[in-house]
Amino acid sequence: MLETSARLLKLLSLLQLPREWSGAALAAELGVGARTVRRDVEKLRNLGYPVDAVPGVAGYRLGAGTALPPLLLDDDEAVAVAIGLREAATGGVAGIEESSVRALTKLEQVLPSRLRHRIKLLQAIAVTPSGGPVVQPDVLLAVAAATRDRQRLRFDYRGHDGTTSIRTTEPHRLVHTGRRWYLVAWDLDRTDWRTFRLDRLEPRIPTGPRFTPREVPDLDTTARGVASGGYRYQARFLIHAPAEQVADRLGPSIATVTPVTAATTRVETGSNSLDELALYIGLLPYSFEVQSPPELIAHVRSLTTRLAAAVPPG
Repeated sequence: MLETSARLLKLLSLLQLPREWSGAALAAELGVGARTVRRDVEKLRNLGYPVDAVPGVAGYRLGAGTALPPLLLDDDEAVAVAIGLREAATGGVAGIEESSVRALTKLEQVLPSRLRHRIKLLQAIAVTPSGGPVVQPDVLLAVAAATRDRQRLRFDYRGHDGTTSIRTTEPHRLVHTGRRWYLVAWDLDRTDWRTFRLDRLEPRIPTGPRFTPREVPDLDTTARGVASGGYRYQARFLIHAPAEQVADRLGPSIATVTPVTAATTRVETGSNSLDELALYIGLLPYSFEVQSPPELIAHVRSLTTRLAAAVPPG
C-alpha cells in the first residue's frame, strides 16, 4: 500500500487525466478503500486543489479553481512544455517573452538530467526564431477559445493587398508552420474551407452561436492552404526529381508536392518575396522550371543574368 504522501501524489496524477473517476475506480488504482479515497480527496481540497464531486456516478474530477495549484507532469508533458516555452521566449507571440523565460527557468530547475538532455537535442528546432510577424496574445487566445468551444467567429481580415473584409467562420483548428500562425476555418460567406493568417486577423467579440463541426478537410487541402494561402505570390514549379525525394525536403506546410511523372514533380508554394521563392527552390539539388507567376519568371530571368555577369569568363 502506498504511503500517505505518495498516495496523494498518485491520486492527484490520476485526477489530472481528462476523465471522471468513480470512487471505486480510484480505490482500485490506489489499493485502498473508498473511505480512504474520500479522506484523501478532502486533503487535496484543503491544499487548494479544486476536486469536484461528479453527480450520478459517485465520483470525482479535477476542476478549475480561483488560484493555480501545482501541477504534476509526466516526462513527455514536461519536455513538451519546456519546448513550447522556449519557442514563446523567442518572440513568436508579442508580450509574453519575459513570462515565458521565468516559467522556463522554474521548470528547468527541477527537471531531471535525462529530460534536460532530451530538450537540448530538440533545442535547435524549438528555439529557431521564425522571423515572421508576431501575433498578439489576445488574438491568439480569442481564436483558440472559439475553436475549442465550437463557436462561430467573426473578424476583420486584412488581405495581402491591404484591403480589409469582415469574415464569418466556423473555426476548425490552429496551425503553426514555424513561420506563421494560421486558422483553418469554414468560411460561411464563401461556403468553403479557408486559411487565415492570425497576424492579419482582428476578432470581433463576443463570438457567435455554437456550431456542429463539419467533416474535417483532408490533410492535402489544409496543407495547400497553409503552404500558399495568404501570400502575395502563389508560385508553381516543375521539379525534375521524383515526388518522394522532393517531399523529403519540403514539408507539407511549406509546399504542396504532386507527382506528375515518375521523374517529375509539381511544387506549389507561396511567399511575399520573389527572392525567397527563387532562393528556396533554387537551393534544391534538382533542375526545375518556373511555371508561374509571370513576375517570378521575369525575376528569375533578371537574377540569372546578374549571376552570370558576376562570374568571370573561363
